[in-house]
Amino acid sequence: MFRDSLRTLVEKSDGAVAGLLMGFDGIAVESYAKDAQKLDIQTVGMEFSFILAQVKKAADIIDGGGVEEVSIRTERLTLLIRVLSKDYFVALALLPNGNTGKGRYLLRVTAPQIQAEL
Repeated sequence: MFRDSLRTLVEKSDGAVAGLLMGFDGIAVESYAKDAQKLDIQTVGMEFSFILAQVKKAADIIDGGGVEEVSIRTERLTLLIRVLSKDYFVALALLPNGNTGKGRYLLRVTAPQIQAEL
């Protein structure tokens, strides 16, 4: 069920290569990657889950409210992360030429569907 949501998210996002549903504990619930890509999205998610937890703590310290979305851009990858709850987040990995605007939009509209399944 989660895999279908992730596959749709990845396939409809121009330049997307993988999607991931993960807990803040670094344990992946489900993932989907395009066959031609050699991206280990679960490892990417594990590494960034710690950073995302730190961002959540920083937002609490400055009384900025809950974290909703984080974007991390590297030379070879853009990672869009949408927080679903205190325990889970969904991430979308795009190539540098990917459409981040559409990816952010699709994450926003897909998040409630995934939340309902949690």
